[in-house]
Amino acid sequence: MSTAFARASWARITSLLPSREDLAEARRDPRRDLLAGLTVAIVALPLALGFGVSSGLGAEAGLATAVVAGALAAVFGGSNLQVSGPTGAMTVVLVPIVAQYGPTAVLTVGLMAGVMLVVLAALRAGRYMQYVPAPLIEGFTLGIAGVIGLQQVPNALGVPKPEGDKVLVVTWRAVEEFVKAPNWTAVGLAVCVVALMLAGARWRPTVPFSIVAVVAATVAAQVAHLAVEPIGDLPAGLPAPSLSFLELGSLGSLLPPAVAVAALAALESLMSAAAADAMTVGQRHDPDRELLGQGLANIAAPLFGGVPATGAIARTAVNVRTGAGSRLAALTHAAVLAVIVFAAAPLVSKIPLAALAGVLLATAIRMVEVGSLKAMAKATRSDALILVLTAAATLALDLVYAVIIGLVVAGALALRAVAKQARFDQVPLDRGDHTAEEHALLAEHIVAYRIDGPLFFAAAHRFLLELTEVADVRVVILRMSRVSTMDATGALVLKDAVEKLNRRGILVLASGIRPGQRQVLESVGALKLLCHEGREYATTPEAIWGARDHLEMAGVLPAIPAQRTNPKSTDTSEEPVR
Repeated sequence: MSTAFARASWARITSLLPSREDLAEARRDPRRDLLAGLTVAIVALPLALGFGVSSGLGAEAGLATAVVAGALAAVFGGSNLQVSGPTGAMTVVLVPIVAQYGPTAVLTVGLMAGVMLVVLAALRAGRYMQYVPAPLIEGFTLGIAGVIGLQQVPNALGVPKPEGDKVLVVTWRAVEEFVKAPNWTAVGLAVCVVALMLAGARWRPTVPFSIVAVVAATVAAQVAHLAVEPIGDLPAGLPAPSLSFLELGSLGSLLPPAVAVAALAALESLMSAAAADAMTVGQRHDPDRELLGQGLANIAAPLFGGVPATGAIARTAVNVRTGAGSRLAALTHAAVLAVIVFAAAPLVSKIPLAALAGVLLATAIRMVEVGSLKAMAKATRSDALILVLTAAATLALDLVYAVIIGLVVAGALALRAVAKQARFDQVPLDRGDHTAEEHALLAEHIVAYRIDGPLFFAAAHRFLLELTEVADVRVVILRMSRVSTMDATGALVLKDAVEKLNRRGILVLASGIRPGQRQVLESVGALKLLCHEGREYATTPEAIWGARDHLEMAGVLPAIPAQRTNPKSTDTSEEPVR
């Protein structure tokens, strides 16, 4: 047994590691992948710089993340087309961590989150992503877009970033500072970058207008000596790996933020990988391997001063649209950014912060898919509620609370919809081989109910209310073959209803109890009540005969003629459960 377990464990581990197929795919069309990787790197450069600045750790942290995490996630991740790095959603989570614990705590949190992702991969948790409803994802994305846009307001207005971790409060304070001392130069640069990116995306979608806009803004700022703040000095290369940032004494207090970062990294990465699959034919990602890749990326990135990373939907989309077919493209993107870090740091350091703010503002605007939002809002009221609630919670609270709230509300609405499907209807007695006169006598004393759908906690009490209102009968037959599912609450409510009817002198019989229902009924003591005096009925006609026997013994019905027989011994044509 130990050998079999070891083999199974080893097989699970090896299934999550890079394989020869990955290398074979990279060799199919390397020229196309190299070109796609170069294009993605050009698009990713201003985004990496901007998200690094927005996180509070500086532009160099964004570049380090794009290089280190991008390379590791490309090699070990579960998608051939995914591009990873710093993202706006992660920045939203990191800002309050920096405000509360300081910049070095972000590195510790990233390392802890990476370990958690590796554990999730080992537990095969990636498959549960399929249970996240689409309205929640759309609301989540809309909320993130709003937060990213608001985070850029201070740099776009050319004012120092005010203190605080609530984006709405910080934005309001930035506007107040701008009113006191307006910086129209910064505003003009940001607006021009936004306009160029949005117009260029419509005119030539394949051209990376983000880098064009940033270069133009940087040149303009240098030539005209505009009063705008640049990024500042960048290190000439990545720092050597270091563990000096670890705060062992505060690991306990950093655990909740680490859980939030890990949850977001898993959610956004798997969403991005699924989006890449949808944009291609024949590509399918491995969710568990993707979690492993993101975990390793987040373990390594903090060692080089990087922030936590995730799969980046925008960069992944560019990668797909430019023809990438293997992991070589994402790996090339990381390599190109590494070259820029080592060779062009002095030039990159002169980019105005207002220009980067414009890039991220345009990115936030392009994240909002108006068509998808309209479709979700028109689908059902429940979908619209989940979308709006998740987006509002993302803006007012934080991403993790927003997801939790969205999942809870979505679950409650889904249970409500399922509970409404449960039906409890009185049905006419099967005439069987009874005469019209006998059938009329039976109908005066026996009532049959058919239970359709789930009998669980969300619908059980309505069932109890309806069943206990039965009056003027001596026997109740419950036809249970159509009960789709039953939980302990449903079984307890059923037991309670049977006991109340029995106290009123009404016998309750059941037909068509499925094997899957027997265990839960037996566990709460309901099966013994339903199988009265050892009688259990597979079909409704048999239950009717059992009910008649009871009524004959009670003197309510006349004795049945000797030639009439119980359908249990003669009827073989009826379905086993009714």
